[in-house]
Amino acid sequence: MTFFVRTASRADLEAISALLTETWHDTYDAIYGSQKVSEITASWHSITALEPRLTRPQSEFIVADDGVRLGGMAFAASSDAEKKLFMLHQLYVRPDCQGQGVGTDLLEEIVQAFPGAERLRLEVEEANGKAVGFYRAHGFVAVGQTQNCGAAESGIPAAIYERPLVA
Repeated sequence: MTFFVRTASRADLEAISALLTETWHDTYDAIYGSQKVSEITASWHSITALEPRLTRPQSEFIVADDGVRLGGMAFAASSDAEKKLFMLHQLYVRPDCQGQGVGTDLLEEIVQAFPGAERLRLEVEEANGKAVGFYRAHGFVAVGQTQNCGAAESGIPAAIYERPLVA
């Protein structure tokens, strides 16, 4: 199937939530355990949690759609007043769609959405080897650590990666 990247809509929220739940369980059950992953996805990936992203200023909320289902999603937003640093909050590809270019297409669209930005930053669980490899292959380098990935006081450690966006 061919996936097309487009802006996420309110009608997509249920499918995005399901995609995130499936992908998180596939990726993180072995790291955090199924129960903790279920708790996180119920909080972070609920329709209620996702909905404000549809109207957040200086952000891009996109999906990869093949006309039948969503193969992936991404969300990024400005992290500073000058709009020079953007944070890639999410980039997830359904497990059976990984390795087909969906993640690359989503990442390229995110980069194009922020002309004038100088850097794109993200946080990634270091035990998620597939994601670390993906980001490194796309020009990201480790620049630091956080003890609270994804949300304040989450207690989830992660590496911070950045990619310069200007030559």
